[in-house]
Amino acid sequence: MQRVWAGVDIGKTHHHAVVIDSEGKRLLSRRVANDEGALTALFAEVTALAEEAVWAVDIMTGGAALLLAVLLDHGQQVRYISSTMVNRAADGYRGAGKTDAKDAAIIADQARMRQDLTVLRPGPELIAELRMLVARRQDLVADRTRAVNRLRDQLLAICPALERALEVTNKGPLILLTGYQTPAAICAVGQDRLEEWLRAAGVRRGASELAARVFQAASSQTVTVPGEQMAALLVAQLATELIRLNALIDDVDALIADRFGRHELAEIIVSMPGIGVLLGAEFLAATGGDMTAFASPDRLAGYAGLAPVPRDSGRISGNLHRPRRYNRALNRVFYTSALISVRWHSDSQAFYERKRAEGKLHTQAVLALARRRVNVVWALIRDRRCYEATPPLPQAA
Repeated sequence: MQRVWAGVDIGKTHHHAVVIDSEGKRLLSRRVANDEGALTALFAEVTALAEEAVWAVDIMTGGAALLLAVLLDHGQQVRYISSTMVNRAADGYRGAGKTDAKDAAIIADQARMRQDLTVLRPGPELIAELRMLVARRQDLVADRTRAVNRLRDQLLAICPALERALEVTNKGPLILLTGYQTPAAICAVGQDRLEEWLRAAGVRRGASELAARVFQAASSQTVTVPGEQMAALLVAQLATELIRLNALIDDVDALIADRFGRHELAEIIVSMPGIGVLLGAEFLAATGGDMTAFASPDRLAGYAGLAPVPRDSGRISGNLHRPRRYNRALNRVFYTSALISVRWHSDSQAFYERKRAEGKLHTQAVLALARRRVNVVWALIRDRRCYEATPPLPQAA
């Protein structure tokens, strides 16, 4: 059966496609617009060259979404090669320049030679939605972290005591900062009126304690720093932005909980100590919820970066390191859930303490626990059963 390999360098408005045969000879090279008609025409042109075509792309999201939808709808084989792998492989090809055509040719040639590239498959609608929601939440949390850091910096420039007194990740202090930002303004309104203002603004719990703490901090400074009024304006804007971001994150969390709860594996995943709805959604987004892609827990551990690989050289042996290629989102799921379980789950605590007694550092002990948890999660999903502290005995044949 004749086979060709099509490498596509993904762009926003246009892609560049290069098709090669089994000898690496270039059969087609052209720029194609990122719209359905042009992509369908490219598909027909490539499939006319051979009985079987293997496609490879360097991006899986964004501008690649429409192309992947067209290819997967037509049952095509699609593989993914990361941009990092393309850049490293480029050193082994002739020519010092970098063009879209050269990158597409490298992608096609690497797909022809390598057997370890990730195979892309059409996923369920629910998984696609979870992936979008998880990515959206990560963006919002990153924006919130930046806004919190900027807010703290601006407060520090106005009144260090006020910055220390306020926990700006909580709603009450943020509401306060939308109205009062400087020591002079807080002292002028007074503690009692400040408490009344907070209650009227919707701060019910802890309004009295917050007003007292803020008034005491403001009273400790009588000096007005240069640029205080502009800093106060920026503080009010940042506080308003943080309230908005918190509301958006809450909305996304509700959507994640709804979509995650619809998945058939939801109950099994959250039964595992240390894994809640958010980490469970991240697990499904990273794995697709399909364990058939992982024939063994070792495969899943390798994908999560929890199966160390040797880096021996000369007389040095037994030198194990984390693999360079792994899914960082899945690694975060297992590592974070292991950290949580160490605090609240007795069996996890015992395992962690045993590893520490063996001389392992904190991070090493948590990673060892995370690796153990991969086996458990894989087995639970395989058997379609929830976690139990004492696993059931195997049934006699």
